[in-house]
Amino acid sequence: MSGDIPVWAVGSLFRTGPGVYKVEGTPVGTFYTSHWFDGLAHTHRFDITPNGEGRVKVFYSSRRQSNEMMEHIRASGDRKFFSFGQRRDPCLGMFAKIMSSWRAMRAGPDDKSIENISVAVHTDMPGLDQVARPIAGAKSTPPDRRGGEPPSHGGHRACQLQNVWITTDNSGLKKIDPDTLEPIGFASQQALHPDLSGPTSCAHAQRDPITGDMFNFNLQMGRTPTYRIFRVSASTGKTDILATIGGPGIKAGYLHSFYLSPSFVILCLPSSHLGLNGLKVVWERNIIDAIEPFDTSKKCKWFIVDRLYGNGVVGQFETNAGFFFHTVNAFEERDPQTGTTNLVCDVVEYPNLDVMFSLYYDVLLGKNDAHDGFWQDSDRAQGSLSRLARYHIEVPSAEEKETPLSVSKTTTVPAPHSGELPTINPLFALKRQRYVYSLAFFGRSTLSDSLVKTDIETKEALFWNIPPGHTPGEAIFVARPDGEEEDDGVLLSVVLDGKNRTSYLVCIDAKTMSEMGRADVGFAIGFGFHGAHVASGGHS
Repeated sequence: MSGDIPVWAVGSLFRTGPGVYKVEGTPVGTFYTSHWFDGLAHTHRFDITPNGEGRVKVFYSSRRQSNEMMEHIRASGDRKFFSFGQRRDPCLGMFAKIMSSWRAMRAGPDDKSIENISVAVHTDMPGLDQVARPIAGAKSTPPDRRGGEPPSHGGHRACQLQNVWITTDNSGLKKIDPDTLEPIGFASQQALHPDLSGPTSCAHAQRDPITGDMFNFNLQMGRTPTYRIFRVSASTGKTDILATIGGPGIKAGYLHSFYLSPSFVILCLPSSHLGLNGLKVVWERNIIDAIEPFDTSKKCKWFIVDRLYGNGVVGQFETNAGFFFHTVNAFEERDPQTGTTNLVCDVVEYPNLDVMFSLYYDVLLGKNDAHDGFWQDSDRAQGSLSRLARYHIEVPSAEEKETPLSVSKTTTVPAPHSGELPTINPLFALKRQRYVYSLAFFGRSTLSDSLVKTDIETKEALFWNIPPGHTPGEAIFVARPDGEEEDDGVLLSVVLDGKNRTSYLVCIDAKTMSEMGRADVGFAIGFGFHGAHVASGGHS
């Protein structure tokens, strides 16, 4: 441990993402995962605890989440179920492809519980514990701890949780033990409501910070693709369908996140349409190969859903073709004279779909000149650079519901002054926020190579002076308990030191972007996706 992590930041930082990407000893040799999103799931936990002398100690533990899938790959040389971008064996015959697709379609709920679920961490989720099925053979075994055992009694345990769930972009969710990180349960959205029978959904479920209610959508593919927007009540555990979106012009698509504001759920369908209304996923067994070629005529379609009064879709419009992985935040400002609501939506967007292909392992690891081949193509390089955008949507009052929505994009901040995996001060969720923290890309590595604080109002950017060869992960904002300003807090990020092949947890002042302290792990941790910080229930 070097420097200082403030005592008020004590708690547990959960991280999840890909771990193992190759499996040796299969009947056909070594199996390689093709795409970063498909690495076999691995969950990590950093317990930040007080040391009794006004400083903190950090304990690390982790656990693999897809051992069953790994054993299936080792035994068969092939991957079970669907993936994001796993390349298929070119020698696979037509009959074998049909049979593998059929088996994937017929997979039962018990089989589905071994799926590779590794994208986002959600804590204290409503409704799921009541419908979860235990995973066969789950047992409370100790996690892989490094740095000693954190105290579990006397008020110093890092966090007290009802549940921890891992999600991905399908309708299945995996429950893990908050302490041991062991996978212990599985649930599907259809268990929450019988109409949520579609196979895909969104890894980034949204939560109302006041009520704790959970919001998401479920996509039913086929002849008539249908999106069902739903809410799970934190107080009752009951699930309600808020809106059903389908009909002419509605395409099944790949969608990783959406917006939540105080009054609305905002669903933006990007230009990532799935072939045959989604049925091509069954044939290709992955998302990327099932997506139709990008076409500027395929506009992004927006739907504004009332989440307070049961009015369903209250507005819709189109914007230019494009793509995004991550929304940032949405907030509202009401004009008391006209009753019009100015709905503001922030997003990290791309001009096309090229970014998906920049995340293949061959490109990230520089195999067979794939990295240079991709990034030296100026068109593909430009298509893979993100920009932070702010949309303003004028929503008429209920009395003027026939009035069309007015939409404008007022702010665009291009890379590297903004980046991916955005986060904000969670106390400003669903409120007007000014600062966005994200991973910037200067081209000094094959992935992110800096942390940036973006002022979306002035377009100014402030960077952490990261050492060369280091790759930071998503920054999680921990607010100072008595802080009043939006940037009064710290950022926690797991950083890969590529030179020494080790990782460390870094703590950065969110106001100045200067390093405050770090805890070295001593070995490399797989570069992950998302995480969550859970504050301590009390410390001395």
